[in-house]
Amino acid sequence: MNDPQNRSSNDFFWPSYVDLMTSLFVVMLVLFVYSFKLFKDREHDLKKANGELKAKAEELEQITKIRNSLKRLEGRYFKYDPLLERHELLVPVQFKAGRDEIQDAYKPALLQAGRTLRDVLKTIRTEQPVRYLVIVEGMAARYAGNDPRNRAEEQLTYQLSYRRALNLLNFWKQNGLDFSQDRGIELIIGGSGFFGTGRYAGAREGQNKRFLIQVIPKIGRMATAR
Repeated sequence: MNDPQNRSSNDFFWPSYVDLMTSLFVVMLVLFVYSFKLFKDREHDLKKANGELKAKAEELEQITKIRNSLKRLEGRYFKYDPLLERHELLVPVQFKAGRDEIQDAYKPALLQAGRTLRDVLKTIRTEQPVRYLVIVEGMAARYAGNDPRNRAEEQLTYQLSYRRALNLLNFWKQNGLDFSQDRGIELIIGGSGFFGTGRYAGAREGQNKRFLIQVIPKIGRMATAR
């Protein structure tokens, strides 16, 4: 004979057991869905990071190729300074003290230097679009009696060195060398007065009346992998 009490216990146990297992299944399902979402989010982040790293590597490769191509500038008219990462114009331009006019004796070499710069930039081939920022910097020499603490004198020297760079730009334009007409080349002029890095000192101070040219490649933004 079945015990009514045992039957009642069984009737209570199995529904409770089913409810417990159902609850555990729901909990496990929620945890699985949540874990899967975390995994997919992490996978997306990793793919995005990998794409960005790949783009950076491609950009670095392009910059390395450009820098190697810019070595063609070195020679008669330009010298590369690896410490300061810039090109120095080798044409031994000398200005009269306090003047910005370019003397006729230096003009043929300056014109050829400009043509060389333009030709090299236009013949560089890259897989990605590239623009070149060309900075032409005029400089000035500091002689005995110049007081770097004199604000007015400092400003005059900045203006003088800027006008020297401007005169070089105008000279190039007058001779058909207009960088503003070249797509992909942006030319900026500036003057560092008797300041700036990489200056000559001592007996060579007079050689600071010169031009410095920096070429900065700007790689077009690359699409990251998806």
